Amino acid sequence: MDVLALVAIALAVLGVVGTVVPLLPGALLSLSGVFLYWWSTGYTDPSLPVLAALVFVGLFTVAIDYFGGAIAARAGGASAVTTGLAVVVGLVLLVVTGPVGFLLGIAATVFLAEFYRNDDAEASARVAFYATVGVLASTVMQVLLTGAMLVVLLLAVFF
Repeated sequence: MDVLALVAIALAVLGVVGTVVPLLPGALLSLSGVFLYWWSTGYTDPSLPVLAALVFVGLFTVAIDYFGGAIAARAGGASAVTTGLAVVVGLVLLVVTGPVGFLLGIAATVFLAEFYRNDDAEASARVAFYATVGVLASTVMQVLLTGAMLVVLLLAVFF
C-alpha cells in the first residue's frame, strides 16, 4: 500500500476522532484525507461522482458542526441573543474545562438567559434542554457522517 494512502486513511480516522475531540476540525480532516488519496491516485480514485458525494457530506458535516446546536436552540424557542451568548460561553468553557463544561455552560447559559427574558422556569428549562440535546445530536451526526466518509475511503483504497 502506498504511503500517501496510509496518510489519507489516518487523516480520515483522525477526522472521526475530531468530531468528538474539542477544537479538532473533524470533517475537514476527513475531507483532507479524501483529497490526498484522490490526488495520490492521479485524480482517478475515487471517481468524480463519489468524490462529489464525499465533498457534499463533508461540507454538510461542517455546517452541522457550526450550526447544529444553534438551530436546535432556536427550534426550542431561544432568542438569537440567547443563542449567541450560549455559543460564546460554550466556547470559552470548552477551552477552559473541556466538553463537559461546554455542555453544562450551554445549558446553564440558555436557561439563565431565557429565564431572565421570560421569567418562566419551565419554558427556560425546555429551551436549555433543546439546546443541549441539539449539541449532542450534532456530535452524533458528525461521527456518523465522518465515519461514513472513512468507510467509503477504505472501500476506495482496498477495492
